[in-house]
Amino acid sequence: MDEQAKRILLDIARASIKAAIKRESRPLVSCNHPDLQGKLGVFVTLKIHGQLRGCLGHFLSDMPLYQTVSEIAASSATDDPRFESNRITLSEFNELEIEISVLSPLIRISHPLDFELGKHGIYIKKGFCVGCFLPQVATETGWSKEEFLSYCCSHKAGLPANAWRQKDVEIYIFTTEIIEEKE
Repeated sequence: MDEQAKRILLDIARASIKAAIKRESRPLVSCNHPDLQGKLGVFVTLKIHGQLRGCLGHFLSDMPLYQTVSEIAASSATDDPRFESNRITLSEFNELEIEISVLSPLIRISHPLDFELGKHGIYIKKGFCVGCFLPQVATETGWSKEEFLSYCCSHKAGLPANAWRQKDVEIYIFTTEIIEEKE
């Protein structure tokens, strides 16, 4: 993705977050940049001084990327259940660090350890239980592959930590293109 497309997405995300915090309608955006027309999955991570303040996303979208970013950015600021009692406020807005992760399509792997830490994110599914970690989680935590899978099962999917070893658990991998604001 070229630098102009990245800047457009960050501007859309920031405007959508501000509107959401102010409880206003999201700005109507239109964009004809060719890099932003694909119907891709995306996660938007919000931090203040390096501390997580919201992160939500979708693996699939039926909208162009720029519209998906607008929707997910607003939701990350106002709908992440982990921050229900501590939502981002307007006074924190200027300190907000935005990271947009544009996702590749999911690829199912047959062996649970067939992925590269820091390069691949994981999506684990068993019945209605699902969980995922973005690739950067492995880098930030320093976990081994086994720990990465175990924490995803237990902390994200609501499964026993060793569920990733079971044959009826589906494991998918994906990569991301990370777009973030730089000082």
